[in-house]
Amino acid sequence: MKRYWSRLLAFVLVLFVSLGNSSAAFAGSTLTGDYRQDTVSVVNSLREALQLPADSPERIASQTQAKQLINDFSSRYRRDGALSKLPSFTTMRTALNSLAGHYSSYPNRPVPQKMKTRLEQEFKQIETSLERGS
Repeated sequence: MKRYWSRLLAFVLVLFVSLGNSSAAFAGSTLTGDYRQDTVSVVNSLREALQLPADSPERIASQTQAKQLINDFSSRYRRDGALSKLPSFTTMRTALNSLAGHYSSYPNRPVPQKMKTRLEQEFKQIETSLERGS
C-alpha cells in the first residue's frame, strides 16, 4: 500500500511540474502559434523598433522587447522541420540572427543604417514569400 501511494504521489508531482512549465513557457509571449501571423507580427514589431531615433527614450525598452520577441519566435519555430525549408523562414532566421547579434555585441549603440537597409530588404522578402505561401 505504501508503494502505491508513493508512486501516485510521484506521478502527480511529475504531472504538476510538466503542466506548469509548459504553460509558463509562452505565458508572456505575444505569439499565437500561427507561423504566418506570428512572422508578420514580429516583422512589424521589429520595423517599429528600428525606426526609433537613437536618442529616443523608448529605444532601450524597445530593444529589450525586440530581443524578447526574437527569442520567443526562435524558440517556438526553430525545431519545426516543415518550416525549416520555407524561404520565408530561412530569411527570417537570417534577419533575426543579425539583429540579435548586433543587440548582443553592441547593446548601447544604435543599429547602423547599412544594417537597417539590409533588414528592410529581408523583411520585404519575407512578406513576399508569405504572400506566395512559402
